[in-house]
Amino acid sequence: MEFNFDPVAFSIFGIEIRWYAIIIIAGMLLGTYFAKKEFIRRGFDEDFIYDILFVIIPIGIIGARLWFVLFKWDFYSQNPIQILNIRGGGLAIHGGIIFGTLALYFYSKKHMVPFLDMTDILTPSLALAQGIGRWGNFINQEAHGGPTDLPWGIIIDGVKVHPTFLYESIGDIIIFLFLINAIKRNPDKGKISAAYLISYGVLRYFVEGLRTDSLYWGPFRTAQLISLAFIVLGVALFFYANKKNLPPYFRPKSTKKEKEARIIKFQ
Repeated sequence: MEFNFDPVAFSIFGIEIRWYAIIIIAGMLLGTYFAKKEFIRRGFDEDFIYDILFVIIPIGIIGARLWFVLFKWDFYSQNPIQILNIRGGGLAIHGGIIFGTLALYFYSKKHMVPFLDMTDILTPSLALAQGIGRWGNFINQEAHGGPTDLPWGIIIDGVKVHPTFLYESIGDIIIFLFLINAIKRNPDKGKISAAYLISYGVLRYFVEGLRTDSLYWGPFRTAQLISLAFIVLGVALFFYANKKNLPPYFRPKSTKKEKEARIIKFQ
């Protein structure tokens, strides 16, 4: 199957709006919807999710770009102006996750909300956003695998290749469906995050092995090394959560006086 899409969706006053950006934003919006529902279920205000995203999304995007640029420094050192050109691609999800998680950690400390509860709530939405966002790679005809004779292969530059974007997208959606249903059963604090780290780590490790555009650290594929670290961290977190057996955090209902104070604070 051969597909050729114009990566530019439309233009506004001469500024090109690319499908890559539209698809990523769509993934973020859908992810936000599900995270918002879970925050509300746990007693948080409806706007709490937007306060979080205002912090972690910009930092996550910066981290994703820096991660990509770091491992492509031979090119970007000669073309520094291209560092800011993210409209055509070049966001490394592992960098986004790492930087976004660091931002979330400091945010949770500042607002005195347990960090693991925050990651438990957000990881299902992260998996969904990743699954949707991978279709941006399809539009850009990037992040594909090597040659294949399989019937579902796609044609890129006249060669039939593995649609690795599709493999990861399907895997991410499955992870999302599992996590979003598991979280409703109120598992021990940390187990949802552990399940995400393990499942996504395994998925990305094998998908990365098929890709032709991997970032490398010496002879090793960087994404595979990070995926192994995710798996180890996820297993350790699962045993920690199982040992601690802590219930998920539900915010106590605010009194009328506390609500009024919060309204005054934000006026």
